[in-house]
Amino acid sequence: MNTTMKVGVVGAGRVGAVLAAALQAAGHEVVAAAGESDASRRRIAALLPGVRVAKPSAVAKACDLLLLTVPDDTLANVVSMLAASGALRPGQVVAHSSGRHGLAVLDPAAAVGARVVALHPAMTFTGTSVDLPRLTGCVFGVTAAEGERELTAGLVADLGGKAMWVPEAHRTLYHAGLAHGANHLVTVVTEAMEMLRAAGADDPAGTLRPLLSAALDNALRDGDAALTGPIVRGDVETVTAHLSDIRAHAPQTLGSYVALARATLARVLTDGRLLPIRASRIAASLDASVAAEAARLEEPRTSLEELR
Repeated sequence: MNTTMKVGVVGAGRVGAVLAAALQAAGHEVVAAAGESDASRRRIAALLPGVRVAKPSAVAKACDLLLLTVPDDTLANVVSMLAASGALRPGQVVAHSSGRHGLAVLDPAAAVGARVVALHPAMTFTGTSVDLPRLTGCVFGVTAAEGERELTAGLVADLGGKAMWVPEAHRTLYHAGLAHGANHLVTVVTEAMEMLRAAGADDPAGTLRPLLSAALDNALRDGDAALTGPIVRGDVETVTAHLSDIRAHAPQTLGSYVALARATLARVLTDGRLLPIRASRIAASLDASVAAEAARLEEPRTSLEELR
């Protein structure tokens, strides 16, 4: 942006402190930050040295651009509190970083004349300086009124990112796509490492890294045309053997294996890559494994009293 602003951040968590530091590096002045926890205060000290720590209302009153980087479920209350306290003013820019929420959650700020923006980085954060270079080229899911698009695009550019304009009605779906792709990926990869560790791998991460890197690249390029493995091939016995060993050695991963196997099965059956008879046999094996595990968990346990 050509105009520099005084920036305040409420919620100096992993995202807020990093975004504020990036704006500071772009020439804006970060004047105050609010953070209640010890971790937040450490982030402020590390990423925003010398910046005043203050209460949310004091931060809001001190800045031209207010970043609200609080958890989704508390955002509405924070906006309402700041508006009701008189901390917000006409012409002030109020931006939140929630993926789920759009502009509606900022209605109390808009009602006092503030310029409101939804600005969500499609990135995972550590809350350290490691995150700053990751913002370069990062996509920001943004929602803004027509009159605020230039302002919003300028903020995204200052952060080093690229704007993806998300309609208000699709904010939650946009966020669900990111959470499903990134958060659930972490769960799947962690469980895969647990399976490999149970199989005796000394370095599960090193074993998976080249495979997962190739699979991710292929999936991003080709979608589910990149699918390989026993379900696509219709290898019923292999899937059944997987289920048996998972139940025996890594039962905590069975639920996600079965759920994703069913989702994969539905895809390759729908597009004709797998014959229905093969698909039904794999589905039956999945159902039988789930039933067997449920029965095992319901087996009565012998108490210590009964053993005496």
